[in-house]
Amino acid sequence: MSTPLDIEKIRADFPILQRKVNGHTLAYLDNAASTQKPKQVIEAVDQLYRVHYANVHRGVYTISEEATAGYEASRQAAAEFLHAPKAENIVFVRNATEGINLLAHAWARKFLHSGDIVLLTEMEHHANLIPWQLLAKDKGVQLRFIPITDEGRLDLSQLDALMTPEVKLLSVTHMSNVLGTINPVKEIVAKAKTHGIVSIIDGAQAAPHMQVNVQSIDCDFYVATGHKMLGPTGSGFVYGKMERWEEADPFLGGGHMINEVTYTEATWNAVPFKFEAGTPEIAGVTGLQHALRYLQDLGLENIYAHEMELTGYALEQLQKISDLQIYGPLNTEGRGGVLSFNMKGMHSHDLASVCDTYGVCLRTGHHCAQPLVRKLGAVATARISLYVYNTKEEVDRLVQALHEAKKILT
Repeated sequence: MSTPLDIEKIRADFPILQRKVNGHTLAYLDNAASTQKPKQVIEAVDQLYRVHYANVHRGVYTISEEATAGYEASRQAAAEFLHAPKAENIVFVRNATEGINLLAHAWARKFLHSGDIVLLTEMEHHANLIPWQLLAKDKGVQLRFIPITDEGRLDLSQLDALMTPEVKLLSVTHMSNVLGTINPVKEIVAKAKTHGIVSIIDGAQAAPHMQVNVQSIDCDFYVATGHKMLGPTGSGFVYGKMERWEEADPFLGGGHMINEVTYTEATWNAVPFKFEAGTPEIAGVTGLQHALRYLQDLGLENIYAHEMELTGYALEQLQKISDLQIYGPLNTEGRGGVLSFNMKGMHSHDLASVCDTYGVCLRTGHHCAQPLVRKLGAVATARISLYVYNTKEEVDRLVQALHEAKKILT
């Protein structure tokens, strides 16, 4: 059961939302790309640099110990956020892209061989496609794709046929950054386990908006990124089952990821430090805990309910505009607050420029999912993506801008 949120009170926590652009209060509808930051996160990062900054895990003096404590508090917060068994299951990276690359190098490169298959979907972001293409070129691994339906959902009727003995790894998005589709990852992972397939879930779009329990999903790895969940840039994280982390090789070599070093060889530090070479993104990671706790205090179920109310309203209003095509599910069932669309006879970049005159920020292009956008029959789309601080008034202003764009551009 969800509880209605006080959106105006929430909006007051975000300094940038008080800004005016082209005479209008900023309507930031590009949250799938990155989210705005509440004052609690901004102040925490500022306080670190003003009072506590030092390198972490290296000093026995006071401010280094303070910085280390703040950094490690974020590891605990990330573990709690994903319902991981313990903090040591969490490895910090700069973003979800780096997280998937880490897994491709540290685990897949070690265990996959020529002729093995990585099973993906047709709706993957480039971050969950390019690393596997590179692996395929280097190791002779093959890629296979779960298809999508005309509605923009996965066609799971073919799942059993696709999971042949050659499939060793499954890597799928939890939520599409183009279609808004939320995939039934628990069901897919369960099927993969019956075939002995290791699983990776790209949670970059899902984790900021809905409750995620990695133990319930039972995936081997789950990848998330802080900047899409109100946190600073440079604060991505990967959950992994401990046995998977233990068997993987290091991703980067250098300081802190070692145990003992001679001139000719080395042994590795314990997980998670085995995968965290060099000076990390101290400020970003330290600020992350404040973003995660902000979301948890609001309640992920309440955030998702608010977004679905907005998404339903946006779908209803957009479908009233003639010559506008929406890609993906046309109702709120099994979807998140990402809506991609095009207007007949209008380039999405031109449309976005008109929207900007109304203070409305939206994304245009292929959204780092070029094969999917091509499959939809488009070169580019416009995209709005909603979050906890967005309002119906902002959706109304978007619709007003779209009508204006039709007058000007068609």
